[in-house]
Amino acid sequence: MILGTIDDRTATSRDRMQGHILIIDDDRELAAMLGEYLIAEGFTVATADGDATGLAALAQRAPDLIVLDVMLPGRSGLDLLRELRVRHPRLPVMMLTARGEPIDRIVGLELGADDYLPKPFDPRELAARARAVLRRSAAQTPTEASIMTPDPLTAGATSTETDIELGPLLLDLRHRRASLRGATLEVTGAEWRVLLALAQHSQGPVERSMLTQQALGRRLTLYDRAIDTHVSNLRRKIARSGGGVEIRSVRGSGYELIESVIP
Repeated sequence: MILGTIDDRTATSRDRMQGHILIIDDDRELAAMLGEYLIAEGFTVATADGDATGLAALAQRAPDLIVLDVMLPGRSGLDLLRELRVRHPRLPVMMLTARGEPIDRIVGLELGADDYLPKPFDPRELAARARAVLRRSAAQTPTEASIMTPDPLTAGATSTETDIELGPLLLDLRHRRASLRGATLEVTGAEWRVLLALAQHSQGPVERSMLTQQALGRRLTLYDRAIDTHVSNLRRKIARSGGGVEIRSVRGSGYELIESVIP
């Protein structure tokens, strides 16, 4: 069943601008607790306890972020994530996973989750990560655009107000779309931000810590392989689209986006 929408009637209009979050978790007590905390932090929240009710809640009101538990009754959260990525490829999704189950986190990221949070966790971390994901998924503000604008002397890449080009790769900043040799490159929000950070620093390798900060909005932690998984996904998608650019691993430095020769 849809557990309902929780509204913060005392929040200011500025607070409400932080975003609407849909929590899909069959632990109703946890979902209610998280909802109350997020409301106090200025979000609006809806909760659902399964895949069908989650999709129904999504149809009622499009969220800015979905917080999705891996372990759901019936169809798993990972299966629901697969469907969400087909229906809503750019909708930010954060996975909640059981501690000690790294395979769930890896699979979730491979399927296109923007971030994950292992249980148990501090609600303050959930709120902080939610803000980070929402900041990165929102259309760039002029301030962000100026911060992220590449050096005009960047070797191998040219940029304008609306795009960045590297060989056959085109990143349309205004519409946040990627294309390769004229064909759309279907990427998730997190993959777009990884690709953008690499393209804007194409003069050399980008450290994993910097990619984690720019793409996921948080610091790189020990055993954190989220960026590596997003890079792996991008490599597969680029290869399926015919190549022309590649993301090269630079030992001890991170990753580098370079133009490649198409056989």
